[in-house]
Amino acid sequence: MSADPAAAAAPAGPPVTAPPNPATPAPARPGRPHGDRPGGAPGRPRVPAPAHRGRRAVAPWVLMYHSVDDGAEDPYDITVPPARLERQLAWLGRRGLTGVGVGELLRAHAAGRSRGLVGLTFDDGYADFTEHALPLLRRHACTATVFVLPGRLGGDNAWDADGPRKPLLDADGIRAVAAAGMEIGSHGLLHERLTTVGDAVLHEETHRSRALLHDLTGTPPAGFCYPYGAVDSRAVRAVRAAGYAYACAVDPGPLTGPHALPRIHVGARDTALRLRAKQLLHPLRRPALPEDV
Repeated sequence: MSADPAAAAAPAGPPVTAPPNPATPAPARPGRPHGDRPGGAPGRPRVPAPAHRGRRAVAPWVLMYHSVDDGAEDPYDITVPPARLERQLAWLGRRGLTGVGVGELLRAHAAGRSRGLVGLTFDDGYADFTEHALPLLRRHACTATVFVLPGRLGGDNAWDADGPRKPLLDADGIRAVAAAGMEIGSHGLLHERLTTVGDAVLHEETHRSRALLHDLTGTPPAGFCYPYGAVDSRAVRAVRAAGYAYACAVDPGPLTGPHALPRIHVGARDTALRLRAKQLLHPLRRPALPEDV
């Protein structure tokens, strides 16, 4: 979970090493992407300069999901039943909107081609994404960005003290999500609140998590997502220094920009009427982006 509830962050624990290669062969690793430095060091993927340079634009509409599953216990309002997600995606389609990952959305936004697109993100990397969310996204011709925790592969949401334990994607699951056409982003290493940790943990959460995902998928992730939505200027600097092209927050206020993108929380109670209200309020409640995104 990356926002709304104020759960306690999990302790950092010992340094995390890259997960061993699973027995199941991984998909073919793509060649070095644009922006990856020679020698294998992950560089920062580039977001093109905007076609609308010289004027400020409303931030693209990005929706924030977490778990997709059935179940009554949900104290943090992070679980959307599959049937509700189906209706929400159908509503987007009726409005002429197509859900895409944030990287794709920002590229289209920079080129002035984002009309008709909405960003879809799924925080924490819950294992239920492959069972429930992925088939629905495919059915509605949508893609999404899935922000995962390489330090908790196959673990659970231990940071949610009062919620039910939910399993997280393991290495095979993350590869399967990427192979299905979804964008993989980093949600940090262990889901730490970046505004309260020391410099060493901040480096692990930003740099180390990116390196592990590069090893896991063959591609350095372009995007980062701040756990709990907690962001300050120090966290933004660390994310930028780690090489991410963009980062997602929730309501970053004056920090709004390519490394602190605002998003709208979507929960189980969001009907078509509530989504429409959130869409209409979005340009009024979120600051305009600076011209460099």
